Amino acid sequence: MLGRDYGCTKDLLEYYDLPHEIYGSCRTTKYSLFMSLPFHYTNIFRAVHRFKPDLIFGMGGYAAHAGAVSRTSVVLLLDSEPTWLDYTVARPFAKAILTPHTFGKELSENHFQFHGFKETAYLHPDVYEPSVDIRSEIGLEPDEKYAIVRFNAFGSHHDVGHHGFTADSRRELIELLSEYATVFVLDESRERHDGDLDARPFDFHPALVHDVLAEANLLVADTQTMVTEAALLGTPAIRSNTFVGENDMGNFVELEREGLISNFKSFDEVKARAEELLTDDGAKQRWAERRDDFLADKVNLSEVIVQVALNYGSVESVDSLSRHTVPVR
Repeated sequence: MLGRDYGCTKDLLEYYDLPHEIYGSCRTTKYSLFMSLPFHYTNIFRAVHRFKPDLIFGMGGYAAHAGAVSRTSVVLLLDSEPTWLDYTVARPFAKAILTPHTFGKELSENHFQFHGFKETAYLHPDVYEPSVDIRSEIGLEPDEKYAIVRFNAFGSHHDVGHHGFTADSRRELIELLSEYATVFVLDESRERHDGDLDARPFDFHPALVHDVLAEANLLVADTQTMVTEAALLGTPAIRSNTFVGENDMGNFVELEREGLISNFKSFDEVKARAEELLTDDGAKQRWAERRDDFLADKVNLSEVIVQVALNYGSVESVDSLSRHTVPVR
């Protein structure tokens, strides 16, 4: 397995004792990815040449180009509608492209849907069950309410031109949430918050993130993936950034339609919704029921990936995949 270190990748791979090789790191400053490209590609091409894989799975250009150089079949797994750059550099080299059923673009003749999300590979009920004693591990009382706030750095190439909470709104949000719950802050932006704020750093081992998220009363975030994870764990979630709006990604449109998340551009709406959820003692139970209903017909994506791998990248015979059609919203 080849991995790029996002700060927790290496810890997770070692925790689960997975054979791996780190080909580079991911900094969160603007354009840092492009500056690292030559180094990353050199390490990837060397590793692929040495290992000689029969099939490559990946999420974008790195995997696609590794397959092109080594003449290896590539299966791309995309979790949300790609940018023009993703589409241009990766699509031509893929034997198959797998996307969620909510995907809003028709990519090519080798584009297939699965009924679920990228996150159903590791949060589907068949493969994940939350820890029953996570509260004691993180030092909370059995009935103590807690909220998680997740701030994005917006340093990836697909984040160019987008933003989330400002420094002032981050502080105001933490102050508000702390009136109703213990607050844990997971801040990718590494901005300093004044030490007088009543909040705790989200400094647990990354392998515990989903256990902590599953038990939380609320997630408020200006990022993407963790919001989907909260929804699939039955935790109320609020998402706010400039992606929200008419052309938002299909997975977040569906999750909001199913009552699992709230998408807002307005910070006032974020605050009002957060206060509403943290003062609603029945919210967690309702969200758990909605989550169960929502996942009842979703695939275990890990099983799909295994089937595709055993077929050396052939997807036509996998029952849970269908040819892509653009969903009506």
